[in-house]
Amino acid sequence: MAKKNISEENIEEKTEEKSGDGYAEIKMGGGWYMTISLAHSDRFEKEYIELAKERGGVKRTRFNLNPAHVRMLGETLIKFADDNGL
Repeated sequence: MAKKNISEENIEEKTEEKSGDGYAEIKMGGGWYMTISLAHSDRFEKEYIELAKERGGVKRTRFNLNPAHVRMLGETLIKFADDNGL
């Protein structure tokens, strides 16, 4: 499989990000968005990070993450991308 040589400027143009107040949204294409939001559980009285794949305003897939692990996830994703030339 051949690698595409895509400049960072081109990626930034295609990726539309909206963020603020505990919410971030990344446009992925085809009407899909990846949303990252800070949420609160009334049942357990704790905060968590919700990563969701959304289309047409409906969350299709969700993953809840402990806030203590957010920075580690981000750093691991960056390392993964660097190691694999992404």
